[in-house]
Amino acid sequence: MREHTLFRIWGHRLLEPELWHLHRRSVGGAFFIGLFCAFLPIPTQMLAAASMALIGRCNIALSVAVTWVTNPLTMGPMFFFAYKLGAWLLDTQVTITTVELSWAWLSNQIGQIWWPLLVGCLICGWVSGLSGMLVSRILWRLHVVRRWKQRLARRQSKIAF
Repeated sequence: MREHTLFRIWGHRLLEPELWHLHRRSVGGAFFIGLFCAFLPIPTQMLAAASMALIGRCNIALSVAVTWVTNPLTMGPMFFFAYKLGAWLLDTQVTITTVELSWAWLSNQIGQIWWPLLVGCLICGWVSGLSGMLVSRILWRLHVVRRWKQRLARRQSKIAF
């Protein structure tokens, strides 16, 4: 992996074990980064998530995997919702009623939709990222408490005998 030309940019930092281990901070941060990048209206969401995870010292694999929330089935509804949210927040008229998945349609409409789309995507990314981080931290905490209780029960059952 060190010899590959794409990974020479990151150097030895990419191979640090902390970036690949699962612990409370790396998982929460990975969910935030992955969900935030999933709402970025760019074709390189996974690269952005990996770069942000490297900088934020979060789990890289999980950050990249979470961006897969945006896929061909969910991309249209997610970005259309983000566009409508951005238009509502900016108090602009929603000019798009149908979406075609073609470069011609996008190049014709991008001048009208880019600002509401960007605002909506950043807000949706921020809210979903914070929600994902919060839920992952709560679930992590519940898992740890459950393990503590199981350990305590095992210790008490050994003392009882």
